[in-house]
Amino acid sequence: MKRALVIGLMVLVLAPLAWAAGETPKKGGSLIVCVGDEPPGLDPTASASAAIDRVVYSNIFEGLVKVDRNGKLVPGLASKWDVSADGKDYTFHLRKGVVFHNGEAFNAAVAKWNLERGAAEGTKNAHPEFFRTIEKIETPDDATLKLTLKNVNSLFIVQMAEGDSVMLPMKGFENTAAQPIGTGPFKFTVWNRGDSVEMVRNDKYWNPQLPYLDKVTYRFIKDPSAQVAALKSGDVDVLGWILAPEIAMGISRDKKFKVQSGASTSEVIMSTNNTVKPFDNILVRQAMAHAIDRKAVNELIMLGYGTPIGSHWSPITPFYVDLTKKFPYDPKKAKELLAKAGYPKGFEATIKLPAIYAYAQKAGEVIADMLGQVGIKLKIEVVEWGFWLDRIFKQKDFQLSMIGHAEAWDIGIYANPNYYFQYDSADFRQAYDNALKATTEADQAKWFGRCQEIIAQDAVNGYLFASPSLSAMKAEVMNWWKNYPTIALDCTEVWWNK
Repeated sequence: MKRALVIGLMVLVLAPLAWAAGETPKKGGSLIVCVGDEPPGLDPTASASAAIDRVVYSNIFEGLVKVDRNGKLVPGLASKWDVSADGKDYTFHLRKGVVFHNGEAFNAAVAKWNLERGAAEGTKNAHPEFFRTIEKIETPDDATLKLTLKNVNSLFIVQMAEGDSVMLPMKGFENTAAQPIGTGPFKFTVWNRGDSVEMVRNDKYWNPQLPYLDKVTYRFIKDPSAQVAALKSGDVDVLGWILAPEIAMGISRDKKFKVQSGASTSEVIMSTNNTVKPFDNILVRQAMAHAIDRKAVNELIMLGYGTPIGSHWSPITPFYVDLTKKFPYDPKKAKELLAKAGYPKGFEATIKLPAIYAYAQKAGEVIADMLGQVGIKLKIEVVEWGFWLDRIFKQKDFQLSMIGHAEAWDIGIYANPNYYFQYDSADFRQAYDNALKATTEADQAKWFGRCQEIIAQDAVNGYLFASPSLSAMKAEVMNWWKNYPTIALDCTEVWWNK
């Protein structure tokens, strides 16, 4: 049978390195990358925070599979893999001679331990379901890992390419959050809390061609103006993930720098608590969907760089369905639905916006104005990130919020009624289950499309736009990723043209 996401992935050789035609990468030099938010820790298997993966994924840590700059699934610590005809048996052929930064060998036994750790009761992994789908793990030899799944899972290879699935050493893994040890092209050296994370070239990396750089430093600067000042003064070389598009426009006018605009997997949504009144009423949620002008939101918040969406799916991800016309901007219709729901004069509510993200605050203000025009008066509360993670994400103590969901293929969160927006739909769970069990590309497209349609129709959240991948850098920085098909600021192939 034709297996989507597997066809073309049985790669026997290293993925080709991408650089400008006629230019040969040069080795050496240090790179300072600016990112807006500091990670809460450095263990991607212990937290859902995208800030962790942006720094360590593919740089310090690797999984069996990785995502390349074009969004393709390519070999990581597994040089290739095979899938049985029924889609339940996976055989990973592991690279030989790979060692962790502490000298420990990576082999099938270590991979088995990592997968079992991810599935264990009490695991800190944000996605234990990635591993609990595995029924049996066999290690015929050091370089062979055989997995049998409980059920067909069309996203299994995708999940093995997530930060949650990176490989940790069996010795020293307890300190990963503060002192990460991986197999990647760079070795961790120091975390200067509140300022930066530093890493240096791994001279024993399994691919001797890489990396090109001797050292990479990730600097944490929240304020957009301070980021620009740091770039122009030479304190940083790259602004890796720009959330304020006006920054990109300003920098692009200076020939000493270059700006790249690509696509990302991050969907910005107005998170809605589906269990609290009045948002437990589908008519209210649909009214809000009609009250929001997505095109205007994109223009006002992202200066047109983003892409309006109608469901929790990014256009860069396969099987995308354009549902932006499901609830066209129609304030009159919004008022009619509110009246039908029992709120002819509207209502008051609170939207809590994370202070760490300027785009969230701006979007919240724009949305508040739009909803106010149909009678929904929003009180805006700006909260610190720690508060957001604890009270909103964990305790689900909120009515509305605003956040970007950066993980690719993460529509499965809607199958979990305990997820923070507490959406409970048997129809969605069945559709998602069918999508996971689909063994042909046509069936996967059908059922993942159906998943998008269900949550769009139920207006579970306010689906606004897919964030662009915006980066700015000195003109001499070469081979920085343009698109952002996974949560990583991967410096493996970056080099200086000096």
